[in-house]
Amino acid sequence: MGMILSLLGLGTGLTIIDHNSDKKLVGVIALCIVTVLTFVASFSIGLGPITWVYSPEIIPLRLRAQGMSLAVATNCVTGGVLGMTFLSLYKAITIGGTFFLFAGVATLSWIFFYNFLPETQGRTLEEMEIIFGKKEEEKIHGQLQLGTTAATTPICNENGKK
Repeated sequence: MGMILSLLGLGTGLTIIDHNSDKKLVGVIALCIVTVLTFVASFSIGLGPITWVYSPEIIPLRLRAQGMSLAVATNCVTGGVLGMTFLSLYKAITIGGTFFLFAGVATLSWIFFYNFLPETQGRTLEEMEIIFGKKEEEKIHGQLQLGTTAATTPICNENGKK
């Protein structure tokens, strides 16, 4: 919520500055600086660490390396896309409009996280695995699956008998 309010405040301040370029607006500039600092603080305790904290808690142990690789890659690609498209957005919809757009995306993100991602505090990894999906304990066609040990797989001789 702090990110959303900060982005709305920054969008408002930058829109005011954009429309009044001939006057010195010290109060509005101060508002913009405060909202940027508030945004950074809110991001640092909210969405910022999600990739590093929440993802390993919800990804099953047998898929954690692959899942974290995907989460980190998505995080980096998203940051790159944001950085590369910022100037184009600014030119297309003004600087204030860009931050209002970001506030809208942050609002949608907040609604999604609040409604679809459960709290993990105080839960074990086994409980998280039950919440996010069933454990795959079955063997498919007698093949050894990822996350199982050879000791749990029946050993057959060349005639196919155990």
